[in-house]
Amino acid sequence: MDNYIINLGKKLNGIHPENKKMVIGFDGFIDEIIHAVDKRQNSNTFTRIETIADLAKRIEKASGLSTNIELYPLQQKIGGNGPIMCNALAKHDASITYIGALGVPNIHDVFYGMPKNVELYSFANSGHTDAIEFNDGKLMLGKMSSLNDVTYENLIRAVGKEKLITLLSETDLFAAVNWSMIPYMTDLWEKILINIVPLLPAKVKKPVFFIDLADPEKREVSEIKKALLLLQKFKTHFYVVLGLNKKEAYDIASMLDLGDENSSLQDINRSIYDYLNLDSIVVHPVDRSSTIINNQYFEAMGPLALKPKLTTGAGDNFNSGFVFGLLLGLDPMEALHMGMATSGYYVRNAISPTYNELKEFMLNWGYGTIE
Repeated sequence: MDNYIINLGKKLNGIHPENKKMVIGFDGFIDEIIHAVDKRQNSNTFTRIETIADLAKRIEKASGLSTNIELYPLQQKIGGNGPIMCNALAKHDASITYIGALGVPNIHDVFYGMPKNVELYSFANSGHTDAIEFNDGKLMLGKMSSLNDVTYENLIRAVGKEKLITLLSETDLFAAVNWSMIPYMTDLWEKILINIVPLLPAKVKKPVFFIDLADPEKREVSEIKKALLLLQKFKTHFYVVLGLNKKEAYDIASMLDLGDENSSLQDINRSIYDYLNLDSIVVHPVDRSSTIINNQYFEAMGPLALKPKLTTGAGDNFNSGFVFGLLLGLDPMEALHMGMATSGYYVRNAISPTYNELKEFMLNWGYGTIE
């Protein structure tokens, strides 16, 4: 039994989230969830390859020869960091405008599965991801050339400059995620800074600007540095939060000579925070999460699921819970638990929780009654 988590669950019972306004973008994917077949018993049943290491061994054995690996599609679903984060936040009755690569000239049918409280704008065709799921992680095989059309110019054509100014003037949260897969995202940010941000009203309580790099390993170090240092300029009008999973955090630290694989989570978080001078850095490994806010470090363990139903989108659900906790006025440690409870519910149920489901999960977590 964990009294801290129980008390947080009870605290959430006393908080009734107001109708928050949000603007989220700019990617869009159709995710195909897949299992890799190990042994097939008959036309209807099979055992799957359970771990990435097992798949790697099978591939290694085929070196110099050839092999066939059957991929079994389970479902098609809304994909991309932005749409998944949007779906999770929409469960809290937020008023959301989603702007991204959802299909042109017509939005793809899969995205009409978004909740009714989400207004959609599309200015590019979506990417496609084959998400091969394992017990110890996932392989995301993406086809994303269509994301070359995610540009500031196409954004303004689809939404309009005045409309974008209005949306960002009224929002509580602006999230721009999946930087690594959008070639012109840095240019898009830069043009928003030049053409839009100076026209926004200054607020005592700044709206949150949340950024997720989404596995930047394939991008050049010079590109990463330019994008990260550009984020400081948003602090004039926004409370800037950079979210990273463990791999992303250690990759960034290594690229910027801030640490290596032997560095502690706290040291990695601290070094990135000091280097970038943003309002918050939040890092979420699988079993815990950490953040630095107002120069203070916080770390908490999460409700690890040993046999998750779905892991694709778990990080986006953590991000949604964490930023929503900040919007509710929770302290940093509480916001971390909010993020991990959201993600914990999602991987066990393959769906994001409503606010009531999140509160119930938090209490069950505290009482030790979740698996």
